[in-house]
Amino acid sequence: MCGNIVLCGFMGCGKTTVGQVLAQKSGRSFLDLDQYIEQQQGKTVSQIFADDGEATFRRLENEAARELSRKDNLVIATGGGTVLKEENAALLRETGVIVLLNASLETLERRLDGVSNRPLLQRDDRQEFLRDLYARRIPLYRAAAQLCVEADGDPETVSEHILQKTELFFSKNS
Repeated sequence: MCGNIVLCGFMGCGKTTVGQVLAQKSGRSFLDLDQYIEQQQGKTVSQIFADDGEATFRRLENEAARELSRKDNLVIATGGGTVLKEENAALLRETGVIVLLNASLETLERRLDGVSNRPLLQRDDRQEFLRDLYARRIPLYRAAAQLCVEADGDPETVSEHILQKTELFFSKNS
């Protein structure tokens, strides 16, 4: 068995981009949790939020976490809110290690500038909201994660750091 590497962190921290590079480097399959839900539901996360509400999306997210926790040899990019629910984090820890991609607020603001496909950012007070959400979520990500990797750098470098830390983690915990 090859444990899963579960990437968590604030939107824009690089979970999908880094996750794809990491999957190639580690010989694991890459899976984006939001895309997984979209495929299962036949509509985008934005459409699910609009049509069915956030509560329905969070339920679908929990079901996806439960399904994926039964698999192994994956790099899973979670959605920004996935591990904020302790049940999801506990499920994902069963067969993997949760890694926080810790990007600075400055980096996140730059990466998210002009992005229009994030349901939570569809608002007039976007910058203020982003800063407030960041301040509230970062401590929760830290609590859910077993490892933390700085994520302001390029995807290649970040993925190398994750590989080093997760190999050590799995060797200590096997």
